[in-house]
Amino acid sequence: MSDIETISAKEMDRYIFDPAYLLVDVRNPAEYRKMHIKSAVCIPHEYLLQRIRGLGSAVPILYCDRGGLSMQAVRELQEHGYRAISVVGGIQAYRGRYLER
Repeated sequence: MSDIETISAKEMDRYIFDPAYLLVDVRNPAEYRKMHIKSAVCIPHEYLLQRIRGLGSAVPILYCDRGGLSMQAVRELQEHGYRAISVVGGIQAYRGRYLER
């Protein structure tokens, strides 16, 4: 099993408008509506494997509340041959300017 690829929450701003990457919030829609990162799409963890092909060639950068769920999701995607990146600390660690409430 390969290592989980991660970035810090501080690094997220660098990827937000980069078309090679897609921010994916793996929390439920209610949590997403309450607070999320600009340009992120909400794909709850339980639907991620079904919807991953629809993301095209963009590398998904997954985040959740504190980082545990996104790490688990990246591991699952890797097991199915996909590359994905997890945000360490999740949205709770994010202090950038693109937080939407």
